[in-house]
Amino acid sequence: MLENLLLGLSVMMTPMSLLAVLAGVTGGVIIGSLPGLTSTMGVALLIPLTFSMPAEAGLAMLGGIYLASTYSGSISAILLNIPGTPAAVATLLDGHPMSKRGESTRALALATFGSSIGGILSIIALFLIAPPLAAFSLKFGAPEYFLLAVFGITVIASLSAGAMEKGLMAGAFGLLLSTIGAHPVTGDLRFSFNSPVLYDGIPMVVSLIGLYSIPEVISMVSRKRADIGKAAEAEPRGALSYLPEVLKQKLNILRSSLIGIIVGIIPGVGCSVGGFLSYDAAKRGSKHAEEFGKGSAEGVLASETANNAVTGGTLIPLLTLGVPGNPVTAVLLGGLMIHGLRPGAELFTLNADITYGFIVSLLVANILFVPIGLIFARYCAKVIQIPTSVLAPCILALAVIGSYSIRGSVEDILIMLFMGLVGFVMNLFAVPRAPLVLGLVLGTLAESELARSLALVRGDVPAFMMQLVTRPICIVLLIFCAYALYQGVVQHRRNPQLLDD
Repeated sequence: MLENLLLGLSVMMTPMSLLAVLAGVTGGVIIGSLPGLTSTMGVALLIPLTFSMPAEAGLAMLGGIYLASTYSGSISAILLNIPGTPAAVATLLDGHPMSKRGESTRALALATFGSSIGGILSIIALFLIAPPLAAFSLKFGAPEYFLLAVFGITVIASLSAGAMEKGLMAGAFGLLLSTIGAHPVTGDLRFSFNSPVLYDGIPMVVSLIGLYSIPEVISMVSRKRADIGKAAEAEPRGALSYLPEVLKQKLNILRSSLIGIIVGIIPGVGCSVGGFLSYDAAKRGSKHAEEFGKGSAEGVLASETANNAVTGGTLIPLLTLGVPGNPVTAVLLGGLMIHGLRPGAELFTLNADITYGFIVSLLVANILFVPIGLIFARYCAKVIQIPTSVLAPCILALAVIGSYSIRGSVEDILIMLFMGLVGFVMNLFAVPRAPLVLGLVLGTLAESELARSLALVRGDVPAFMMQLVTRPICIVLLIFCAYALYQGVVQHRRNPQLLDD
């Protein structure tokens, strides 16, 4: 194992590779902080630049973009209540309330350090235990994936504590929206209104941009922001002074990292799910659960640690089995093949120098985005002092550009505006938006895996139900689902006041 580490260091510690990581991390921080520019888009756009580069340098650049953009989605989430990437949705639940009370530097510091630690731990897991963990992920079949999605949906109960009825309604609406488009097995179209744009369903990133940016613009225009600017100016401490606060939360960090790594290993789940599950676990284990949703440092740290821990987890099945864990790693798979590398055993034997060099570059990237992210965020924090007359049109323009840039479709802008209207109405009636997002994210996964499960038993519902109560992993997931619902009801009874996001 030490030999592999030294081999990776010898490959990585060259001027070309180090510059490639630096360029990737810098580009990733910028891409992730702009709503609509996702990690997948950033990696895909820059793959052509790696054609003429050595394989180790090219992969180091792509890995740096992936990790840094996953982290930097928290910057706009904390400052503007708009997630830069889907991974940052759980972060804004407490990050933006902290920013509103003048703790933007603290929130950004927690997000940055948490992301770095979670990412480093996940890369260590990738280095040490990739093959056995990847083998475990193969034990998940369609019923297990279905129950995993259901378990994620049960988190809605916890996120809705104090507003259970409204939260469940929002989650149900998210599940309904996830059914728009073609059926995952039969291909039948549902609720598409004969519009080709809706054949693939409602785009996730477009929905998030609308759901969070438009209500924020309306809110900014309708209220004074002078008090926010003064609060931000009154925060004298630098970001590094919050590192001891992060290190004190060892249990939160370890738990969130473990959740993120496991979620990452399981293909198709994603960073946003890891963030929500970790946020929910932190809330259940916290002595100050009533602070969640109102500016809890534990909540910010949990979600950011987990969503960056997912990144290393997604690379485990990619490098060992050739199975991409999410859309970004699917693009990375293309990058590997372009450089003549095939995932599997030979990647760790015949191409061990490149593989371990890539893994070491990911460790360097997780360390490097701390200073780059903090410097970038420091100047970004000034954005909340910009006059509303300037900031609101800029946010609206970014929302329109980000929505259009994903598929080059004007209809996506209309979808974004529709979701913005939905978000505004939800704000008006104090309905939390996080359950809707979770329903939308997990609804597609739950439906597709349910359809696959039923197809495998030829539509025999009793046979499918029998699988759920006889397969070991399914039994464990059912227990988790029941416990999550029970805890959500208990928290709702203890905390009757409304929580909003």
